[in-house]
Amino acid sequence: MTETIQPAAILMDRINRDAWRTPDSVQWFAKLEGWTDAGERAALERIAAETTGLPILDLGVGGGRTVPLLRAISSDYIAIDYTPELVAACKERFPDVDVRCGDARDLSAFADQSFALVVFSFNGIDAVNPDDRMRILREAHRVLRKDGVLLFSTHNKLGPCHGERFQLGVYPTRNPFKLAWRLIRALARSLRTIANYRRYSRLNLRAEGYSIMNAAAHNHGILIHYITLERQCEQLAAVGFRPDPEIYGDLGEQFTSQRGDTSRTAWFHFLARKS
Repeated sequence: MTETIQPAAILMDRINRDAWRTPDSVQWFAKLEGWTDAGERAALERIAAETTGLPILDLGVGGGRTVPLLRAISSDYIAIDYTPELVAACKERFPDVDVRCGDARDLSAFADQSFALVVFSFNGIDAVNPDDRMRILREAHRVLRKDGVLLFSTHNKLGPCHGERFQLGVYPTRNPFKLAWRLIRALARSLRTIANYRRYSRLNLRAEGYSIMNAAAHNHGILIHYITLERQCEQLAAVGFRPDPEIYGDLGEQFTSQRGDTSRTAWFHFLARKS
């Protein structure tokens, strides 16, 4: 198993960082606004009242999509991202916000029990390997106050997005001219997309409770960590979060236990409270 996991575990960090920092990706992230889905909205609204006015740490802020959502809860807000290009884009978009270069795996810049709410949205935790994932959970637990909450999202290993096949990425439209232009652009990108798919899908790893798979986003240029609901609950309990987190699916459905049919759920939003 060790020999199998090493290529994906070692390479996915570099592969994903390279994808995030391309001009196209930075531009795309900088334009994002609002909720990713109904589940994210439900989870954040669930926790908003008890964290109003309290310190918030926003991990993996990207181009700033979450800045207005979280600053509506509290102005005591700090955001970090490990991609300098995205930090610059976020600062340009929100010049009055405290946005810093930082890595969720090492929050040593922040003291123990500094925050009431730590957020890692848009499945950002899925960009790193299993060991680094646990480092993120431990660091989030450390910087949270007693009864503080970690809100994060993660891809479902048993969901419909697991193991995405090659896609050209042509978005439908009723306008024939726009459709033709989108098709031309997709074909122009196809050689790079095919190359990425062939190169990175060889690193796919399936293991008990989780997997690392090439995903269709960014021209099949990223590797993503997927996990089962049960395995994620086990990881949270292992680092000191309460054993029964509140869980929302991307469709807005709520899971009240570690069992049930999750086959229609692309990713989960966890509200994990520090013991």
